[in-house]
Amino acid sequence: MSGASAEERAIDFVKKALDAQKVEIHSHLQALWSGQGHVFRLTTNVPSHQQVVVKYIAPTDQSTHPRGWNTSTSYKRKLHSYQVESHWYTHYACRCTEHCKVPVLLGLEHDRHTRLILLEDLAIAYPYRPAKLTVDQVKICLRWLAEFHALFLIDAGDGLWPRGCYWHLATRQDEWQAMKDSAVKRAASWLDERLQNTRFQTLVHGDAKLANFCFDQNITHAAAVDFQYVGKGCGMSDVVYLLGSCLSEQDCERYDQLLLDAYFSALRLALARRLDNDIHLQAILQSDEPGGLIEQLETQWRALYAIAWTDFYRFLSGWMPGHAKINRYTKKLAEQALQSWPGEGC
Repeated sequence: MSGASAEERAIDFVKKALDAQKVEIHSHLQALWSGQGHVFRLTTNVPSHQQVVVKYIAPTDQSTHPRGWNTSTSYKRKLHSYQVESHWYTHYACRCTEHCKVPVLLGLEHDRHTRLILLEDLAIAYPYRPAKLTVDQVKICLRWLAEFHALFLIDAGDGLWPRGCYWHLATRQDEWQAMKDSAVKRAASWLDERLQNTRFQTLVHGDAKLANFCFDQNITHAAAVDFQYVGKGCGMSDVVYLLGSCLSEQDCERYDQLLLDAYFSALRLALARRLDNDIHLQAILQSDEPGGLIEQLETQWRALYAIAWTDFYRFLSGWMPGHAKINRYTKKLAEQALQSWPGEGC
């Protein structure tokens, strides 16, 4: 379909993938970041898939970045992120359970210029997309993350990002260079190494902000979308990004320990359930006491909470130094994190 519009390509793709006779664009859900494509909702005459979603990706290095980061590095990172997302849906999404629900892959097509991903429409079972959450609702997202991190603990992550999270230091050298001189800038490699060298690695979502979660009608369960930056990492990177996207500075200060307790409580339950049935995992972790492993993991990751938050602060400081998330709470955690930095003090 040379010269066909994005909508025409999406319709033709769904017809072939689902053997559908009738397919129509229902709505345009969003444009992709920096004009890289579109996400459409479509309706079909296929009883089991009457409503589906297509992510139509048409990368271009001529896009306009809203923050001005129009570089070859940025373009290559975004291009690879779509390859990773396709690999995730093809090889990993099927392992996720209802405890960490993700869209089911229904079809995939790509050529030299475009990529189309056909997915289950989560809006059918998870229609609620709030702009703000209560503290108890944040716990629902944290429970999803805990289940996800437990499921993929010690996973090799083949075909995904070697380091998950879109802001990690190796892919954000331009932003690091743009930072004003500070202790956070000078400690950047140390912060990165602390997260990278923790014994307990898992797969992280990599972009676990509120906008990438949706909820069932009763707001008791969550599902997640957008797996462009999934890869190996420390679970705290997902947790700090989620909390920063959901909570005000004041609520972070007030509820951080309560919410960390909720996350680790869910993580302990999910890991205990997995360890009970996974002798292979027990052997890899080399412990006669599964409960002891869970306690070790919690101790290590809790100690990295301030480190992970400061690592994100490092990214923001170069990317958008006036960002609202660079606030008193963020600076307090940075001061706390850098107390153990072997370099000079804050």
